Parts: sequence; structure tokens; C-alpha cells
Amino acid sequence: MKNKRSRRLSGGLKAAFSNRSFVIGFVITAIVVVVALFPQVFATHDPNALSPTEVLAGPSSAHFFGTDNYGRDVFSRCIWATRMDLQIGLISASIPLVVGSIIGLLAGFYGGIVDTLFMRLLDVVMAFPFTVLVIAIMAILGQGIQNMYIAIWIIGWVAFAKLVRAEVLVVKNSEYVMAARIMGFSDRRILLRHILPNTISSAIVYFTSYIVICMLTGASLSFLGLGVQPPTSEWGSLMNMGRGYINNAPWMTIFPGLFLAITGVGLSLIGDGMTDFLRTKGR
Repeated sequence: MKNKRSRRLSGGLKAAFSNRSFVIGFVITAIVVVVALFPQVFATHDPNALSPTEVLAGPSSAHFFGTDNYGRDVFSRCIWATRMDLQIGLISASIPLVVGSIIGLLAGFYGGIVDTLFMRLLDVVMAFPFTVLVIAIMAILGQGIQNMYIAIWIIGWVAFAKLVRAEVLVVKNSEYVMAARIMGFSDRRILLRHILPNTISSAIVYFTSYIVICMLTGASLSFLGLGVQPPTSEWGSLMNMGRGYINNAPWMTIFPGLFLAITGVGLSLIGDGMTDFLRTKGR
């Protein structure tokens, strides 16, 4: 069994790394992760160091991305913001993945009143744009990164639950699940050993894209002044600070936006490539 699983894993990895999109995404994401883990190595200045004599200085050898309205090095602030934005994406997406997958698994498997209640709740949540609901919840909870996490968690699990539920409805009527029932296996074993491994693939692929959604949402909320608060470096808040100087200091907005866009592209490409990897694993 272990050898069979090892062969499947090896074949899946080979399929993933033979995909050009996955390789490009992996390289981009790996670089972003390294920068997030060791920002002090890549930053050329203290991100919060003020320099009144270098206010709004353009890109140069001394300041690669120029300086902001307080004379702070934009490059260093973008580098340190990588850690915060990646943290926002991972923390915001991880809880919905777990909670949504569990709810979708149970709702799809048992059906009945559990599935009916889930579908009604799903209809209510899906009727409104994601960001609008998050902002509405934060209006009640207040601004700040912790409340932002809570707001995203409250809404985010729905998409994962819907995705897993749809997969479960197909898999639970398959021959191997019916055989497991006939053999007298418990519901717990059927769910964890037979259904979950064959339904979680779509949720994992979506997880990589959802990290990007959470990062964009976090940047949007910080841009509106609801998320990460100054002086903490975060790409959305950096763009918010730069919008007042877009005409005479566009680098304050352009470079944080590029960091966010490149990171999003990398994670999205990984999600595309993971489809091949998960398909190769099979059943």
C-alpha cells in the first residue's frame, strides 16, 4: 500500500512539475515565501525610519523604489509588507478550508435537514458580494486585522463547503463507497478513508486561489483604512498612502501594487498546476 501511494505521489509530482504554469508559479511563490521569512535580509533600510531630507525622492541607487511622504524607503516597506500580506492570505484561507470542508462533507453525505439548512444558508450568503459582506461585518466588529480575520472566516467557509458538498454528492453513490457500506464500515471510516480523499482535491486547488482572494480583500480593506493600521507595512495600506501623491510620486502606489499582482499570479499558477497533480493521484 505504501509503495502504491509512493508511486502515485511520485507520478503526481512529476505531472505537476512537467506543467510550465506550475513551475513558474512555484518559483514565484518560493521567492515570495523566502522574502516573507527573511525580510531583514532583503530590505535595504529600516521600513519605519523617517528621513525628512529625502521626502518623495524618486527611485535611485540609494532607494530602489523611491521614498514616501515621510522619507521612508518604499522598497524596504514593500519587502516587509510581504510577510504581513502572506500571513493575511494563509490565516484567512486556512480556517474556511477546514470548516467548509467538514460542513460540506457532512451535508453532502447525510443530506436531509442538515443539507437543507446548509443550502438555505448558502443561498443567503452567496446573494451578496464577498467583499461587501466582509465590510458589513467589520462595520459591526470594528477595524483591525483581528476583526478582518473573523469577518473573512464567517463568510469564507461557504465556498469550500459548496465545493466539497458537490463532490460528495457524486462520490457517495460510487461503487467503492457502496461496497464499503455492504462490508459494514462505519460512517466515520467511509467519510475519512473513502470519500474525503476523493473529494478534497477541488478544495485544495481552490485554496491556492482563495489565498489570493484573501490577500486582495485584506489589501482592499487596508486601502480603505479598515484592515492593517499604520505604521505596519502592508501593500494595501501602502497604496492607500500613495494615492494622494499619485501625480508627483506614482512609485508609492505602483510598486506595492506590483508586489501584490506578482504574488497573486504565482499562487494562481500553482493552483492550475496542482490540478494535474491531484488528477494523477486517482482513487
